[in-house]
Amino acid sequence: MAAKIPVLKDAPLVIRMAGLSKRFVIRKEKSLKERIVNFGRSNKHKDDFLALHDLNLEIHAGQTVGLIGHNGSGKSTLLKVIGGIIRPTTGVIQRRGQIAALLELGAGFHPDLTGRENIFMNGSILGLTRKQLAGKFDEIVEFSGIGEFIETQVKFYSSGMYVRLAFAIAVSVDPDILLVDEVLAVGDEAFQQKCMNKIRQFQQEGCTIVLVSHSAEQIREMCDRVIVLDHGNVIFDGNTENGLSALSTSFEE
Repeated sequence: MAAKIPVLKDAPLVIRMAGLSKRFVIRKEKSLKERIVNFGRSNKHKDDFLALHDLNLEIHAGQTVGLIGHNGSGKSTLLKVIGGIIRPTTGVIQRRGQIAALLELGAGFHPDLTGRENIFMNGSILGLTRKQLAGKFDEIVEFSGIGEFIETQVKFYSSGMYVRLAFAIAVSVDPDILLVDEVLAVGDEAFQQKCMNKIRQFQQEGCTIVLVSHSAEQIREMCDRVIVLDHGNVIFDGNTENGLSALSTSFEE
C-alpha cells in the first residue's frame, strides 16, 4: 500500500461548491410522435429528478477524496459538474487549476480518424497545444501500448485499445485536479495496475484527486477523505474509515 501524502491545513482551496443543485427533466413520452403531440401542453408528461441537492463542499489542494454511495446517489453527476461537463441548476462551483477528467474515456474520439489524429484532436479538446502534443506524442503512444496500430482508424480498435489510448491522452495533461469515475474497472489487470501507478504518481506530486469507486479496498488505499452521497445529499464528510462505515450503515437502513 502506498503511503498517503499528508495534506497541509493551509493548502489552497481548489474546488468550492455553494448551494449547488442539479435537476434533470425526465420525459414520459415513449416516442418522438408523443413528444411532438404533447409539446407545451402541461407538465404531466415529464418528471423532475433532483440528482444533487444544495451541496456545500470545499476541497483543498493535495487531497484525495473518495465519492461513495448507492447507485443513483449522485456521484457521477457531481464529478461531471466538477469537471464542467454539465452545469448546476442552482448554486455555484469554483475550480482552480488544470482538470483532467477520466470519466467517459474516448467520448471525444472520431471513429474515422486514426489513433494519431485522435491524439491531436482529443488533446486539443483537453487544452493542449499542437506543439505540446507533439512533445508528448511518443509518451502517449508508449503508455497506451498500441504503437503498431497508431495509424489505424480507431473504429477498428478493440474496446481495450480504445480505452488505453483515451486514458493515455487524458493523463498527459499533467493536471492540478484529477477526476476518476470507475475508469479503473476497465481493461486487463496489467493495464489497471498501470493506471493505478499513474494515479499514485499524480498523488505523490500533490495533485488533487476526486475518485468514484465501488471498491472499499481502493477507497481505503487511495483516499484521505470520503464523502458519502445519498439521493443527492451529503450524509457524511470525513475520514476514510468512518465514511466506509457510514456507507455500510446506509445500506442496512
